[in-house]
Amino acid sequence: MVAAGQVKIGDGNPLVLIAGPCVIESRDRCLELAGEIAAIARALDMPFIFKASYDKANRTSLQSFRGPGLEAGLQILSEVREKVGCAVLTDVHSPPEARLAAEVVDVVQIPAFLCRQTDLLIAAGETGKPVNIKKGQFMAPEDMRYAAEKVKSTGNPNVLLTERGTTFGYHNLVVDFRSLWVMQQTGCPVIFDATHSVQRPGGASGASGGDRAFVPLLARAAAAVGIDGLFLEVHQNPAQALSDGANMVPLHSLEFLLRAVLAIDRTRREVEKGNE
Repeated sequence: MVAAGQVKIGDGNPLVLIAGPCVIESRDRCLELAGEIAAIARALDMPFIFKASYDKANRTSLQSFRGPGLEAGLQILSEVREKVGCAVLTDVHSPPEARLAAEVVDVVQIPAFLCRQTDLLIAAGETGKPVNIKKGQFMAPEDMRYAAEKVKSTGNPNVLLTERGTTFGYHNLVVDFRSLWVMQQTGCPVIFDATHSVQRPGGASGASGGDRAFVPLLARAAAAVGIDGLFLEVHQNPAQALSDGANMVPLHSLEFLLRAVLAIDRTRREVEKGNE
């Protein structure tokens, strides 16, 4: 079990929602969205961690929007944590960033492309904060135990592993749902990222494309297999989002999606308990 603020993840605890925009677009929009998602999560009695990036350092094009940057972004995330009253997660890209972000957020996240970067994983572990490692699009799920071991070598056992699709050809990702079970064998709670799993990296002429229509399907399937948390990128109006709009969940459809996922999660738990 991993504790992120007041949120307990894994070891039979309720399914956790990790949700928010791809990137911080503005202070006001970030605070508004965090409050609206938190209200939905409370109505469903679902533990909630807000996620947003202060810098999208791996955008396809040099001209793409990256975010407000480290200092301004962490200030906004600090406000979200204080005013909305929820735990907060953000990406880090270097050891110094990990140390600075850990002063503000409850969970430090390692982007998929950086999941093998030893110095970054160790720096994140040394913060003492829970570390969510995104499985690289190029990684076999069984090899994620080595990434987890790098964090745990610092004495920090609080590691989450997130499935987010595997490269299939040039502009497509696929999800092998066996990977959820395989990564669970590490003893780490496992999160399923349903929105990045439908992304088409670089598939939109200098930007990433995607197909959000498949998000509910994959989220329901993951709940049936068994996960500890569901990761979703959410936006008030994905068509106007400055990053990853094609695969983000519209805010107005979030509650319906979560109700379906929670119903499947409850059924799975009942079946597994009956088979004990």
